[in-house]
Amino acid sequence: TIASPANDPTVITVGAVNYKGSNGRSDDVVTNFSSRGPTRAFLDMGTWKWYDNLVKPDLVAPGNKVTGANATRANALVPTRNKLATDYPQLVSAAAGPTTYAQGLIQLNGTSVAAPVVAGAAAVLLQVNPGLTPPLVKAILQYTAQPLQGASLVEQGAGQLNLEGAIRL
Repeated sequence: TIASPANDPTVITVGAVNYKGSNGRSDDVVTNFSSRGPTRAFLDMGTWKWYDNLVKPDLVAPGNKVTGANATRANALVPTRNKLATDYPQLVSAAAGPTTYAQGLIQLNGTSVAAPVVAGAAAVLLQVNPGLTPPLVKAILQYTAQPLQGASLVEQGAGQLNLEGAIRL
C-alpha cells in the first residue's frame, strides 16, 4: 500500500505508532492505518513486469493522538481558526495560559503527523553534525531505530525512531 513518492528508495518513509499515552515503549504498536510494505512499484518490460519489492516503511514514529499548536489567523480583533479546526472542533482544546490570537491545541492522527517527527529528528542530527549527507541521515535513523515487539519488518521497517541513540551515534 506504499505508493509514490514514499516508494522511492532515497526518501525516508515513515509509518505511525500509537504510543498509548505512556512514557515507555513496551506497549507501543503500529497503528492500523499506517501503510505497510513491501512496495509494488514496477518497471514494465513489455512481456513481464519487474517489481521492486522494497521494504517500507523505513521506520515508524508517534502518529496517533499527537497534540500540537493549532494555527489561527493572526488578528487579535477577529481570530479565526484554520479549516481543519473549524470543520472538526472536537479536535481542538484550549492552550494553557494567556493567548493573543485565541491559540489552542489540536490533536491529530496519521502518518502525516509522524513524518514531521522524523523530519525534526533529521534536523537535529544535521545540527549536531552538519557534514552528514541525506543517505547517512537515513542510515543513522534506521540503524538506531528500536524494533517494536510483535511488529513485522513490513509494518515497522527498522523500528521506532530513537533520536537519543541517533545523536549518540
